[in-house]
Amino acid sequence: MSTLFEKIQSETPASRQNVIIRSFTSHYADLIAHDPAAWRGKFRKMSQTPLAFYRGSAPLFYVDVSRDKDVFENEKTGRVWIQGDLHAENFGTTMNGKGVLVFDVNDYDESYVAPFTWDVKRLCASLALIGYQKAMSDSEIREIVAHAARSYALQVARFARGADKNFALTLHNTEGAILQALQNARSMTRFGLLDRESEVRDGDRRFRNNFAINPVDEPTWKKVEAAMEEYFATIPQGKRRNKMTYQIKDIARRKGLGIGSAGLTIYSILLEGETQALENDILISMKLARPAAPAKYVNDTAAATYFLHEGQRTTVSQRALQAAADPFLGYATLDGQGMFVTEISPYTVDLNWDDINDMDDILQTVEYLGQCVAKAHCCSDDDSDQTLVDYSIEAAIHETLDGREDMFVQSMANFGEQYGAQVRRDYLLFVDAFRNRMIPGI
Repeated sequence: MSTLFEKIQSETPASRQNVIIRSFTSHYADLIAHDPAAWRGKFRKMSQTPLAFYRGSAPLFYVDVSRDKDVFENEKTGRVWIQGDLHAENFGTTMNGKGVLVFDVNDYDESYVAPFTWDVKRLCASLALIGYQKAMSDSEIREIVAHAARSYALQVARFARGADKNFALTLHNTEGAILQALQNARSMTRFGLLDRESEVRDGDRRFRNNFAINPVDEPTWKKVEAAMEEYFATIPQGKRRNKMTYQIKDIARRKGLGIGSAGLTIYSILLEGETQALENDILISMKLARPAAPAKYVNDTAAATYFLHEGQRTTVSQRALQAAADPFLGYATLDGQGMFVTEISPYTVDLNWDDINDMDDILQTVEYLGQCVAKAHCCSDDDSDQTLVDYSIEAAIHETLDGREDMFVQSMANFGEQYGAQVRRDYLLFVDAFRNRMIPGI
């Protein structure tokens, strides 16, 4: 039987280029048609490096990984809550629902129920790309990728043996780049975020009007306000604040600036907070939720019919993947579409790989990343009431890995190396297609 990479390499460059183009047009055709300028901007960012291309091409990854034979997948390990876009730059700090600064996986837009190895493979390939970008040797890249995979397996085993499910990476048990990110987050303030996003006018706080943030008209205000009423009811009872906290002060339309937010409808909502002090105001994001990239390649009728809409799917997934989840996490419907609602945290610092260059520092960092992924797979929020996966995930994964850890590490390292090399080839085909106007609608 041909391996995934033998299948890909048997394709001509032209046919592979068509696969790349279709991965975008089949998943994002409506968004591209709605805002082609935003997508040209996204593709320009993706054209900068192979890693940037990889970050923005999750649908292509699932076209490929869904064809990869996986000996670690069975009835249970093939139905695990995954983050869905787990590249090495989708990690960072947040203040969890218990008031503790933690370093964790972030960005749950693509979360779904799928094989657990899809997350691990996506992470491993991104680490191979980072290693190549830093001009590490092939043996060093393999060591980095293998170290992350082994860290994941070891942490799953700890959870399976009954280790503390409240485990988290915090200021008290981290070192190096992760500790630095947490310390940077600790120095940030809610007032600093509010000052960047808003200003005090006529005695109260209102959003600034600039390139990224624009006021909404009255009909839009009323629609968003109605959606917010629906959203309030989706916050778990145990996480609800006093009524004053949810009083709407201002609403603005936000322009998506990141690689993953091109063309999306995003609203920022300014809430009163728990007191009338201006520095306690809360910023909320309401974003159009899209179908998860892995969903198209998962044959799971229960998952396909489980959710009301994509906003609920994103919310349920995040609560299943994140211990002590954001207390403002919820969902709503706007213009018949599912919206994902969450707080814009003032304590967010993304993992920055620019200054992580020493081999020991890289290995230390990826060890933490492996632990983060295991925690996401195995530990849910107390208010996660999902019934889609009704068995112990850590037990299921550990059972398939127990005694085969070396085989797992070798398999993930092989995939990371080979898919990283494939991404570098695909990147050139993508840039060629983009600059020669071969992508429809762009």
